Amino acid sequence: MARKSKPPAPGFFADSAVQAPSPTAEPHYLGHRDRLREKFAEGGGDALPDYELLELLLFRAIPRRDVKPLAKALIRRFGSLAEVLGAEAPRLLEVEGIGPGVVSDLKLVEAAGRRLARGEIRDRDVLTSWSALSEYLRATMAFAAREEFRILFLDKRNHLIADEVQGRGTVDHTPVYPREVARRALELSATAIILAHNHPSGDPAPSSADVAMTREIVAVLAPLHIVVHDHVILGRNGHASLKGLKLF
Repeated sequence: MARKSKPPAPGFFADSAVQAPSPTAEPHYLGHRDRLREKFAEGGGDALPDYELLELLLFRAIPRRDVKPLAKALIRRFGSLAEVLGAEAPRLLEVEGIGPGVVSDLKLVEAAGRRLARGEIRDRDVLTSWSALSEYLRATMAFAAREEFRILFLDKRNHLIADEVQGRGTVDHTPVYPREVARRALELSATAIILAHNHPSGDPAPSSADVAMTREIVAVLAPLHIVVHDHVILGRNGHASLKGLKLF
C-alpha cells in the first residue's frame, strides 16, 4: 500500500509567500503627516484646504492614528474649518473620535485666532481700520451657534475702550435693552459705540426687529451725545452694515 505523503509543515511552504508585517514598520499615516507638514511649510495655510489644516491641528492631540477621516467628518458635519472651531463643545463631542483633549485644542486655536484678530484693531482708529474690524467681528461671532449681541465702546479718538458681549440668546433672538446700553456707555465714558450681532442662520440680512432696535438705541443715546457709528450683522455668508444700508 502506497504511503500517503504528509502535507507540508504549516508556515514552511504554504505560508512562505505571506510576509508578516514587521513589528518595527512605521504606520502608513506617518509619511502622510510629514508630507502635509512640508506642504504647509512651503505654501502656508493658503496652500491647504480646510480639512488638511484641520488634520495638522489634530496631529498633536491624536498622535497615533490616521486623522484624515476624522478631519473630513468634522468638515462634513459643520461645514468649514471656521465652523468646526466655532462649534460648541457638546456638539464637537458628538462626533465619534473626538474627546475632551481634542475639543480643548480646537478651542485654544479659536481663542488664539480671536486674540490675533483683536490685536489688529487695538490702539487704532476703528473707523479707519474697518477691514480689520470686520475680520475681527467675523472671527469672533460669525460662526457661533447662538445669537450674541456685542458692543464696541469707543473714546473720542474712536479707539477701543472695551469690547463686551451684552447678551446671548437663542438661534434667532437675543434680548437687548437700550437703557442698559446707555448705562454701560456712560460708565466707560464712551463717546461712540458700534453694535454687532450674528445670525446663526448664515444670512446677515437685517430683520425689521434689528432695524427697530437700532433706531431705539440711537434715540436713547442721542441726548447723551453718544454716537452709534454702525450696527454690523455677521453671518457665515458675509456681513451687513445698517449704516451702509442707510437704515438709521
